Amino acid sequence: MKAKDVMTAKVVTVSPDHSVRHAARIMLDHRISGMPVVDDGGRVVGIVSEGDFLRRSELGAPALSPGEARGYVKGHGWNVADLMTSDVVVADEETPIERIAVLMQEHGIKRIPVLRGQRLVGVVSRTDLLRVVVAAKFDDDTAAGDDAIRRSILTRLREEAGVKGDALTLTVSDGMVHISGTVGSQSERDAVRVVAEGVRGVKGVYDHLYLTHP
Repeated sequence: MKAKDVMTAKVVTVSPDHSVRHAARIMLDHRISGMPVVDDGGRVVGIVSEGDFLRRSELGAPALSPGEARGYVKGHGWNVADLMTSDVVVADEETPIERIAVLMQEHGIKRIPVLRGQRLVGVVSRTDLLRVVVAAKFDDDTAAGDDAIRRSILTRLREEAGVKGDALTLTVSDGMVHISGTVGSQSERDAVRVVAEGVRGVKGVYDHLYLTHP
């Protein structure tokens, strides 16, 4: 799945020449927490978000130390160009959503403008990615039967969760999974349970595991 498949195509934008108050009003009216800033040529030149408003003078922001000129401009300037974040992380329509999610994590951002060439065609937000999670279908090609379930769990533990099954005893009876043995951490214990719960045909998981380092 790519950016073009999940993005919001009807994008609310603001001009860098608009007032800060106008930008705030747009965000309130549309119930959004941020939006791209687009110049007269349709080029994305920044992002303005709720976080940019937190040090505004209207909110009683504390005085800045000498040398914090940029902070003063963001707190007191009246144009969106003064307030916005100009270092914008963007993607194109063909960017995989996995990469979008990584970019959001790496940069601590909540939305990424999507471009076609230099033209803004959409925005992918964290909300758009949540919709992907909700709409995801259960995708599992595990064959029917207890033996197949057991093999699938052991394979996924090793290949997907990075948990070795050497110290585990795993039995499956009529779709009920019993897991015993030892794991090195609570995270590994949780991973074993999550892997087992995610295999098709599993009706329940019974955890009899012990931690080697409780």
